[in-house]
Amino acid sequence: MKMHEIRELTLDELKMRLEEAKEELANLRIQHSLGQLNNPLRIRMVRREIARLKTVIREYELGIRKPRGAEAEKAEKA
Repeated sequence: MKMHEIRELTLDELKMRLEEAKEELANLRIQHSLGQLNNPLRIRMVRREIARLKTVIREYELGIRKPRGAEAEKAEKA
C-alpha cells in the first residue's frame, strides 16, 4: 500500500491491517526458512508496509492526525 492509501484509513482499519501484515510476515518467514518462498522481496515489502502502518497509528496517538469515522465521535465526546 502507498502512504496516501494508508492515510485514508480509519484507526480501526489501520490496526486490522497491521495485524494482517504481521501474520503475513510470519508466514513469509516460515516459507523462507523452509525454502518454499518464491519471491523473497515480498518480505521486505511487508516489513515496510508494517512500518508505514505503525507510523500513521503513532501520528493518531500523538494527535498529529485527526481520527476519522467512529474514532472522531468518541474523541469529541471525551
